[in-house]
Amino acid sequence: MARHNELGHDAELAVHSFLTRKGYRILDNNWRAGHCEIDVVAMDGQTLVIVEVKARSSTDYGMPEEAVGRKKIGHIVDAAQNYVTMKDLDVDVRFDIVSVVCRDDGTYEIEHIEDAFVPPISRR
Repeated sequence: MARHNELGHDAELAVHSFLTRKGYRILDNNWRAGHCEIDVVAMDGQTLVIVEVKARSSTDYGMPEEAVGRKKIGHIVDAAQNYVTMKDLDVDVRFDIVSVVCRDDGTYEIEHIEDAFVPPISRR
């Protein structure tokens, strides 16, 4: 596995553990609908939380969450709409980003940004 793939995989495992410790119930990991993917789908109480995980090995080129731009947000929202429809859910949905910086000593700096963005009314 390439180093960047290992970093992403390890970060997602760390985020899974982090969210579980915070009391979230993980429903799905790496859920796909077509070419759109949701990194983590979880419940926080009665709220469905769509989590985008962004990881970096350093902050030399910016914070991980800065990589979530308008186009990526559109893909996440599309995937979330597909998820809610396919699972026939009637719940409030929140979009979070979990930023992970993997340090040389093997530790992680994790920042959980709740309500990181509001879905656009229309992308077209």
